[in-house]
Amino acid sequence: MKKIAYVKSADFPHPGTPVRGSRSGAPIMALFDLLGRRWAMGVLWTLRENEPSTFRQLQERCETISPAVLNKRLGELRAAQFVTRGEGGYITTALGRELYDQLVPLGLWSKDWAKALDEMSEMP
Repeated sequence: MKKIAYVKSADFPHPGTPVRGSRSGAPIMALFDLLGRRWAMGVLWTLRENEPSTFRQLQERCETISPAVLNKRLGELRAAQFVTRGEGGYITTALGRELYDQLVPLGLWSKDWAKALDEMSEMP
């Protein structure tokens, strides 16, 4: 496996250190902090389904994302080792692909949840 260069990011939530919503530094809380940031999951999802992508292609595919936000999220996702630059643009790393694969079932479950909420709101 090719070693990926670590990219420093001041705001990158690190497991083992306090993050938004948790002083424990639990790895899951650091992951939720990162993925809960505006456009973080959207960038990861869009990139995984359309890689490689240049910065401009990602911006077009994400439609309403500003260049500043995209640049910041790419920096954080690179620091987390979920994204790297490859031939032709940005690509997901093995960790990024694994994370995406873990999120797909959660995305499917969320559709069932939405349906259950809709059904409850239709009840008299």
